[in-house]
Amino acid sequence: MNSLTLNRHTEILEILEIPQLMDTCVRNGYYEEALELAAYVRRLERKHSSIPVIQGIVEEVRQSAQLMLNQLIQQLRTNIPLPACLRIIGFLRRMDVLTEAELRVKFLQARDAWLRSIQASIPDHDPYVHITKTIEACRVHLFDIITQYRAIFSDEEPLVPAEGTAPAEGAIFHGWVLQKVSEFLRTLERDLDRGVGSRLDSLLGQCMYFGLSFSRVGADFRGQLAPLFQRVAADTFRKAVEESVEKFREEMNSYTLISAPAVLGGSAAVLVPTAQPGTLQPPMVLLDFPPLACFLNGLLVAFNDLRLCCPIALAQDVTACLDSALGEVTKTILAFHRAEEAAFSGREQELFAQFCTAFLEDLLPYLNRCLQVLFPPAQIAQALGIPPTQLQRFGRLGRIDVAALREPLAFLLPPAPDKEEPAQETTLCPEGEIAAVPTELAESAPEGAALPDDPVATE
Repeated sequence: MNSLTLNRHTEILEILEIPQLMDTCVRNGYYEEALELAAYVRRLERKHSSIPVIQGIVEEVRQSAQLMLNQLIQQLRTNIPLPACLRIIGFLRRMDVLTEAELRVKFLQARDAWLRSIQASIPDHDPYVHITKTIEACRVHLFDIITQYRAIFSDEEPLVPAEGTAPAEGAIFHGWVLQKVSEFLRTLERDLDRGVGSRLDSLLGQCMYFGLSFSRVGADFRGQLAPLFQRVAADTFRKAVEESVEKFREEMNSYTLISAPAVLGGSAAVLVPTAQPGTLQPPMVLLDFPPLACFLNGLLVAFNDLRLCCPIALAQDVTACLDSALGEVTKTILAFHRAEEAAFSGREQELFAQFCTAFLEDLLPYLNRCLQVLFPPAQIAQALGIPPTQLQRFGRLGRIDVAALREPLAFLLPPAPDKEEPAQETTLCPEGEIAAVPTELAESAPEGAALPDDPVATE
């Protein structure tokens, strides 16, 4: 027995050194050699499973194989190209410790961990910077992960299995992509709520390009972007309008009719801006009434911010918001009249009637024209699938309810002269009514018309 052991000393020594050799190969990244050693040990186990020494060797090799498995999965958590991914998945398949479904899950979990580390490194102090860098990181790296997955795994089975069968392995990848899109939309919504200033249109363009790039992998999510941006645009407009109403209240609290300068009604000549095609000129008569002029300026700022990202679906919400704000303005005017009526002189009574007339006859029709620039009736009719002539059936869509606002102020207006009724102020303004504003105040607008930005001076 001793002589037999001595003759086989070299072979026995090689077998006893297998665990140490296996550990060295794994720690130095020689995975090909490690797999060969593991296969040899499995053959030894089948032949000599009852020998305690062999059992010890098998156990130590299994521990080294587990270390190798952890190292390979850890490599998938780093920034590696497609060839490296193919090589690692090849090693994992040869180890034969994971089923095909488990292998897909491990791959997606590891690559997802790497993507999350990239996203976590993006600075979060500025919402706009954070979301733009998140879009860029997701667009580049997420697309790379999808490309790697499709190169490694084949998903030829249908996503929806036949009745009574288990879900296809392709559903794993589909579910992961949906999860990543949902996470991005939540991040986008959070940053939009934090505020991105007046760069909503730029952000929308980047998101649309991101969604379009994912259409190549069957994950086009552009349809889910519209409600998010529509809500934010509506909320921003509503806040701006509410601020304008509140500022109007403050102006009226300190407003005295006796101090109202008759800028346009006096003898002083007023320089009217030169008309430019494609622009809307605000009513210059409002310069006589600073509260109305400031209120209109606030609304025009809100309009100019809105038109950067102005979906046609907001027509009803914007109109309702304006109707509500103008209703509050009307209440404020009536409250001012009740408080000051007893002390009105004849001249003040006349000025207040002019104030109400300017509000109803100049400010409101101008706002309707602004609404028609933002929401052209032809586009609204096209979205509804009806001829423009039938748009009246849907109520005052994109038009302020002037009649409802006129009713509570009617008793304050001077008697109307006997003349032919003017055309409805809510109809499309003809070309002749589109005038110019100063060049530094005019901005481009859709449908070839522009809304002025802060066009009314209040000094």
